[in-house]
Amino acid sequence: MRSLILSGLWFGVSALACAHPVDPTQTTYLGNEGIMVSDGHTKVLFDPLFPNGFGTYQMVPEEMRDQLMAGNAPYDAVTAIFISHMHPDHFSVDEIILYLETHAETRLFAPLQAVEWMRDETENDAIFERVTAVPLERLEAPLSYTLGEIEIDVVRIPHAGWPGRADVSNLVWRVTLADGVTVMHLGDADPNDAHFEPHQDHWQAMRTHTAYPPYWFFTSGDGPQILAERLNASRATGIHVPIQLPPDLFVTGADFFHRPGETRVLNQEPSE
Repeated sequence: MRSLILSGLWFGVSALACAHPVDPTQTTYLGNEGIMVSDGHTKVLFDPLFPNGFGTYQMVPEEMRDQLMAGNAPYDAVTAIFISHMHPDHFSVDEIILYLETHAETRLFAPLQAVEWMRDETENDAIFERVTAVPLERLEAPLSYTLGEIEIDVVRIPHAGWPGRADVSNLVWRVTLADGVTVMHLGDADPNDAHFEPHQDHWQAMRTHTAYPPYWFFTSGDGPQILAERLNASRATGIHVPIQLPPDLFVTGADFFHRPGETRVLNQEPSE
C-alpha cells in the first residue's frame, strides 16, 4: 500500500490485486482512466472503452474487455456509463454504440461532443433514449441528474494543457451510489485552481469518499492543493498513469492504479 499524508488528508487505501471484485463496495481498475465502481446494488463505469493508449497508457486487457462487452460477471448489470471526454484514450465511439445496443438497460452520460459523434456513426436512434448529452461550457454552473437511487453532479473543467485544448469538453463527474458512497472522476482536468475555485460551492455541497484524478494532480501545478483543500474529498487514487511509472509520481507515495484488475475498497464513512 502506498499512502500520502497531505494537509491532514489520507489518500492511501488497501489494494487488492485481483481481477474479480471481492468486496461489493469497491472500485476496479480497467485501464488508463477506466474504472468500475460497485456498491453491491449498482455498478457504474467511467471511461471504460477506448481504442488507443498511444503506446504510453494502460489499455483494457483483451479478456477483460471481452467480458465487459459481454456483460459477464463481474461486469454485469451496469447501470450507467460516464464519459469524461471524447479523446481516443478515453472514448471508443464504435464500442460505446455496440455496448448500448447490446445492453438495453444501461444508460450513458457523456459530453455533447461525444454524443454528436455517436449520432454521426449510427442510425440507431433508439439507443439515444438512454443517452444524456451534457452541453456544459467552461464556467457554467454544474448540472445535476438523478437515475433511480444514483445522484449525479457534473461540471466542465478544462482539459490539461489549458488553454491549448480549450475546445475539448472535459467533464468532472461526482456520482453517489445507492448506499451513499460518493466518487469523483476528473477525466483529464487541468491542475490549475483557477478552474476549480469558481465552483467552490459545488465542491463543498457534498463530501466525496474517493476522487480519481489524473496522476499529474499529485505532482504538478495546483494539483496537490486542489486534492487536499478544494475538492472536499477524503481520499484520492490516481489514474491515467503511464505504463512507465513517472519517477516524480512514485516518490510522492501517492496511491494510484497501475495494473488492470487492481481494486480499492470504498469505505462508506469518509476518513478525516
